[in-house]
Amino acid sequence: MHPADLELPKLLDQCETKRIKRGGPGGQHRNKTASAVVLKHLPTGITAEANERRDQSVNLQRAIFRLRVQLALEVRTRRSIVPSPLWLSRCPHGRIAIDPEHEDFPRILAEALDVIEQCGDDSQRAAKELVCSLTQLVKLLSLDGRGLALLNGRRATRGLRPLKSRQSE
Repeated sequence: MHPADLELPKLLDQCETKRIKRGGPGGQHRNKTASAVVLKHLPTGITAEANERRDQSVNLQRAIFRLRVQLALEVRTRRSIVPSPLWLSRCPHGRIAIDPEHEDFPRILAEALDVIEQCGDDSQRAAKELVCSLTQLVKLLSLDGRGLALLNGRRATRGLRPLKSRQSE
């Protein structure tokens, strides 16, 4: 199972959580409480932080989401190439429907990147396996920006041409 897919209690069990003070906007109450949250996923060493709110619980939720996205980007797992039920629910009729701020986004991103890697970075084949078009797959990877950059870096090492997002044209 990909770490981005873990239920919240299991994910937090694998994390070291620090609550700290951070500088920045926030008025006279800034730096009086330790409202910033830093999560470190111990098995991978990946960290994520949130400190833009004075509310520690809001920062914790943002840090968890950011950690899941980082895990999706950096950790590859072997999984079935057959699309998961979550993927199929988010890809009706071949169109990937997800907002990059939605809680399912890291799981969908991880699945796409895992399948692409298992297809030898052959994005066209991966799109076929994931029952979507290459355009839809590139659009998904472009939602965060780092996903497409990561894939294009891997493609470059294999001598393959980079994929371009229609947004960047």
